[in-house]
Amino acid sequence: MADMTSSSISRRGLLGAFAATAVVAAPTYSNAAGLLRGAGDIRRLRMFSGRTGERIDMIYWIEGQYIADAIKEVNYFMRDWRTDDVKSIDTRTLDILAAAHNLMDVHEPYQLISGYRSPKTNAMLRSRSSGVAKNSRHLRGQAADMTLASRSVNQMAKAAMACNGGGVGRYSKSNFVHMDCGPVRTWGA
Repeated sequence: MADMTSSSISRRGLLGAFAATAVVAAPTYSNAAGLLRGAGDIRRLRMFSGRTGERIDMIYWIEGQYIADAIKEVNYFMRDWRTDDVKSIDTRTLDILAAAHNLMDVHEPYQLISGYRSPKTNAMLRSRSSGVAKNSRHLRGQAADMTLASRSVNQMAKAAMACNGGGVGRYSKSNFVHMDCGPVRTWGA
């Protein structure tokens, strides 16, 4: 999506054009430790929200720099869809999502189940399920629940665990994986 006027190309449009061509040639650090494993010099997020019908496919980091406009769009995309509240999503969580996606070698977008949750939404979900944490990392913008049609919960969880960047929860019955940037830990089956 290049933003063009009759006489110039915007910074965002230029970055988008650069990123579209550079993604193909971007190296990945398959031997790098921890969070950066598989993230590469260019980090990209592809997601779809069944709740809102929205999609994003964007470069959010190039050679050590987060792209502020892209992060702002990701924050909005991952908002609490029930209340429309927006919170800054921790970029460490975005990095885990991007690295895990690269490690699985898929082009299909993640389906976002849950990103940021407002206190009101989290309380409502807690009243319906014992599996919702009172102090969920979703409340802090530090977690995302995702699924992929082409990968199993176990495959997704293994990719996220390989990042060694935070918590990974397997929710096989509900067909999603929780990824967060908190302490490294795992749960679920």
